[in-house]
Amino acid sequence: MFRILVSVNTLALLTLVLAGCSANSVTTIEEKPQPTNEETGRFKNLDAGKKSYPLTCKQDCYKPRRDIQCGSDGLCQYTGNKKALPGLTDFSVKWLGHAAFVIKTPTGETFLTDPVFNDFDWPINWLFSLDGGEQREVDVEPDPELIDVTNAVLYSHLHYDHFNKSDIETIGVEPEYLVPLNVAAHFPSIGANITELGWFSSKKIGDSLVTAVPAHHFSSRTFVPFIYEDNNKDSWNAWLIENKGKTLFFAGDTGYSEHFKVINKRYGDIDVCLLPIASYYSEESPEWYRYVHLTPEDALAAAADLNCKVFIPWGYGNASWGMGDLSSHSALTRFLNMVERMGTSAEIVILNEGESL
Repeated sequence: MFRILVSVNTLALLTLVLAGCSANSVTTIEEKPQPTNEETGRFKNLDAGKKSYPLTCKQDCYKPRRDIQCGSDGLCQYTGNKKALPGLTDFSVKWLGHAAFVIKTPTGETFLTDPVFNDFDWPINWLFSLDGGEQREVDVEPDPELIDVTNAVLYSHLHYDHFNKSDIETIGVEPEYLVPLNVAAHFPSIGANITELGWFSSKKIGDSLVTAVPAHHFSSRTFVPFIYEDNNKDSWNAWLIENKGKTLFFAGDTGYSEHFKVINKRYGDIDVCLLPIASYYSEESPEWYRYVHLTPEDALAAAADLNCKVFIPWGYGNASWGMGDLSSHSALTRFLNMVERMGTSAEIVILNEGESL
């Protein structure tokens, strides 16, 4: 049974009384209950459990490439040819860096995904500054003109590199916010219009239908990672945008699992796929890290499961934080090497930060 719950953020209401701030308006749309752990009641992945992967690169993964050039300033760029893609997509896609995209639909709706414009929220930015690590080479600055035309901001999950409270205050109350279940409680109290969506639940934004679909990840919002009390109380998801018969899929952070085939079976082949290819590397815990992130070859397998027509990778780059990867463009190097080795039916579009499809 389709059910809609309308509530007001209790914490925001208290803040309104104490500090004169505006309470957020929160609507929850959950067509059917998401999977949860029977013992803890916490959210869990659709395809939880031990994984086997189609392919793992073990040799010449990072063979240097002429189409990735790095300057004396340490900044790298993809310099390969850009293809024109007539007839394959009516979406406009601009990559700001990391997981942040500006997506414009055929009918003009503008969506912004996972904007983190500069640094992480406190205290993570402070902790990073103490050891001088995990800093962006290039900051992503908020563009007032972009914010003015944004119809909705889509958040995939709460991790600090995807969700930033100070940026929400910058963006303000004009756009709607679409988020996974239980995420609205983490918003600053600014009078925002927030809709929480469970997996396979949808909301119309203008002429576009936006649907929350599964990702294979986890959730936490503590500065000491993996504290159980905070783990998986809040959900995570990917987003599917449908407009005039065309579809665009933004994966958020995800590992490889059967959920890609589930999405394809339910929604058909995807016109444009925005899939992460970085953050899969960890010397300390390589098996666990891959469980919740895509390697470049896992991303190619996911694109095959989704039958993507256009595949735009993300997560590497000068405006990313590394986040466990070897270097700013090592993931892209491995990806392009694996495309040549594995092949793909998708049209691959490689963007540098600030570039558009």
